[in-house]
Amino acid sequence: MSEPLLKNREQLEARLKELPLEPGVYLMRDKTDQILYIGKSKRLRNRVRSYFRQPASLGPRLELMVYQVADIEFIVTDSEAEALALEANLIKQHQPHFNVLLKDDKKYPYLCITWSQEYPRIFITRKRRLEAQKDRYYGPYVDTRLLRQTLGLVKRLFPLRQRPQPLFKDRPCLNFDMGRCPGVCQKLITPEDYRKTLQRVAMIFQGRTGELIETLTQQMEQAAEVLNFELAARLRDQIAGLKYLGADQKVTLSDDTVSRDAIALAADEHQACIQLFQIRSGRLVGRLGFVADAQAGQPGLILQRVLEEHYAQADPVEIPPEILVQTALPEAEFLADYLSQAKGRKVTITVPQRQAKAELIEMVERNALLELARTQKVTDRNNAALKDLAELLDLPELPQRIEGYDISHIQGSDAVASRVVFINGLPAKQHYRRYKIRNPEVKTGHSDDFASLAEILQRRFRTYLDDPSKERVGDANWPDVVMIDGGKGQLSAVVNVLRDGGILEDVKILSLAKQREEIFLPGESQPLPTDAEQPGVQLLRRLRDEAHRFAVSFHRQQRSDRMRRSRLEEIPGLGYHRQKQLLATFRSIDFIRTASLAQLTAVPNIGPRLAQQIYDYFHPQARSEPEEFRSL
Repeated sequence: MSEPLLKNREQLEARLKELPLEPGVYLMRDKTDQILYIGKSKRLRNRVRSYFRQPASLGPRLELMVYQVADIEFIVTDSEAEALALEANLIKQHQPHFNVLLKDDKKYPYLCITWSQEYPRIFITRKRRLEAQKDRYYGPYVDTRLLRQTLGLVKRLFPLRQRPQPLFKDRPCLNFDMGRCPGVCQKLITPEDYRKTLQRVAMIFQGRTGELIETLTQQMEQAAEVLNFELAARLRDQIAGLKYLGADQKVTLSDDTVSRDAIALAADEHQACIQLFQIRSGRLVGRLGFVADAQAGQPGLILQRVLEEHYAQADPVEIPPEILVQTALPEAEFLADYLSQAKGRKVTITVPQRQAKAELIEMVERNALLELARTQKVTDRNNAALKDLAELLDLPELPQRIEGYDISHIQGSDAVASRVVFINGLPAKQHYRRYKIRNPEVKTGHSDDFASLAEILQRRFRTYLDDPSKERVGDANWPDVVMIDGGKGQLSAVVNVLRDGGILEDVKILSLAKQREEIFLPGESQPLPTDAEQPGVQLLRRLRDEAHRFAVSFHRQQRSDRMRRSRLEEIPGLGYHRQKQLLATFRSIDFIRTASLAQLTAVPNIGPRLAQQIYDYFHPQARSEPEEFRSL
């Protein structure tokens, strides 16, 4: 392993001289050969050398990165546009830590179309995960309410797939009869025809509503000419709905024929809120929002990175011919050339100075300022709650990771537990966990919340209980505060587990009782003197309520699965895995009961003999009937 280049100036200079004065991509690695950062430049040597001249002027984030660089690789490209495309692909592939700019905090929702499926779905999500390369995400949208209204209207205007899974095995649901769905579950429409409908819908979220209206108008007139008045009326209704959709989104500009995007940001010392307005023919068709690390660089660099990431995911038809920016981009020409090649026509990037375009940028900036103020308000509320909680529990620092635990069951049946995690006062759902209670003493008719909580905390801290000397300082998985939903009894059961494991002194644990919102600490007979409405207690209540919600939802799921399997368990020879295969095929007990012998036999791992047993169980009268009268 080599040492950082800044500690060996001779090696640094030798490496810099190897870099050519040509466009390309550079990769910076640390002493363990991990990629720290991937960048691009039209002159590789000049760009990379600039990092090492005055690292302190780069900002805290990049300065930290530079001091870790132990090696520099480069890839030469034929043009700047090729360098930008290659950089985007490499970042997507390697996800270097110091290339992370946009914060994926689930703040803004996306609209997803799963083009990878035979019959694609369309839905709103806050998780942008490309499970399939063909799937397409639009957004993130700032106005969640407007997005939901738009999708709701779209689903009324166009017959689309409404459900992730079919409701019935052998017939369409009510959505088909209402004209809301073309019957994709029974394949009553071909995949090709369905995709044509969804391509029209995609045009709305690509900002091409005007183009779609023109296309539908031509089709309506053609349908009327051939006396297909039913189709013409349906197209007329779609056109009217699309016009209504954009009726209140007019943006007054002197030139309402040009499509353009306008982007601006507002930042404090911690984060930057970016707004991107999509304007097509003078109409505001989309308002996207991004949250970035304010320490990532100067405003121009942040805007450039946002535009690069945004347009890397966009179809060429979505790239406008004109992009207005709040401040000059460090590589505007670079980005414009790349976008021009992707779109197939010239794309300009300008900083407007006067008249309508400058006013448009001012409006975008005002929206970014308002969004930043709203974000700061939420941050201030969380900081106040964390500060109050730290004072309440006598913590040396503000708690970053707070965990909450709860139990859910009905008289011991289907007993489960939940763990929810708040980081910096906000839910971190990627760290949520669900547990099934394994204690054999907890069963239907006999519950034991004390033993259940003790079991869950023992499983949660197993690694530390097995090795009490394991380092916990700086461990991101080690909680600053652990909250148990319950009173002194529940707390005592958990404390005994942690004390026996030798880690009780290293974790701040408490319980929050429901009735009076009282906080109990280990070894204290009386609750802490608190006000139920003070910020720290409100934070614990939000944590407790979230843990309760998460536990109850898991309990209901387990109870539902058990009830679905209960009758199947009475069939001899039908084990758990075959029960799952039956339910996966028929979706419900009712469909299994109405299935024929041939349909049961077609299920994987269900042979003719077992199929006959399943059929006879649901049709006891058939056992006494002659073979020729049985259902086939």
